[in-house]
Amino acid sequence: MKVLVALKRVIDYNVKIRVKPDHSDVDLTNVKMAMNPFCEIAVEEAVRLKEAGVATEVVAVTVGPKAAQEQLRTALALGADRAIHVDTSVQTDAPVESLAAAKLLAKVVDAEQPGLTILGKQAIDSDNNQVGQMLAALTGRPQGTFASEVVVDGGTGEERLKVTREIDGGLQTVALPLPAIVTTDLRLNEPRYAKLPDIMKAKKKPLDTQTPDELGVSVSSGLKRIRVEPPAERQGGVKVGSVDELVDKLKNEAQAL
Repeated sequence: MKVLVALKRVIDYNVKIRVKPDHSDVDLTNVKMAMNPFCEIAVEEAVRLKEAGVATEVVAVTVGPKAAQEQLRTALALGADRAIHVDTSVQTDAPVESLAAAKLLAKVVDAEQPGLTILGKQAIDSDNNQVGQMLAALTGRPQGTFASEVVVDGGTGEERLKVTREIDGGLQTVALPLPAIVTTDLRLNEPRYAKLPDIMKAKKKPLDTQTPDELGVSVSSGLKRIRVEPPAERQGGVKVGSVDELVDKLKNEAQAL
């Protein structure tokens, strides 16, 4: 079974975000970029399926600028066999919106025909949590979102996927026929670190570059960004002497009651 794993280039989660002086966007000057943490979990799960003998090939794919090839090489170092880069810089320098990314990934899925497609449930830059669900709708494949456990069951003669997913009421297990789409949650696994020998080997693994024009998809934005503001600074707390004083502050100052 071929596993396709999608990943995204984002600002490293350890970096403190800065907004441009004109409030037009986030300042990316000399900012460290990395693979989205949820995507790291997706790559790890795909590699584990291959190590378990369930998957025969792991293909990493990303949608983004030329610099995103760095994250693809990281995925190759972690165990992916080959990579596909959909270079959007030929159409735009702006970030690609969720629907356009899903349409591009759908074209890749149609061409590769993987038995399983794994994505992080969301990216830490936009936090939209949309691409996996959109991709499932566009390809007509069943989906298991927020996966905390993924098991391929072939005991009945036909491979099916059992996905344990986290919901508000606890855990829910769904059985999906393959091919399917899965989005990963934090508790699915603990991603490994790339070793130096694997990083060197990744430089020789195949990386194919495609463009949105070749795939017949436009990535032009339908949204207009008005203004970007940093989050408000958290104010220091205060001590109260009694329950009555606490209730008064909550009612009259915080207006929470």
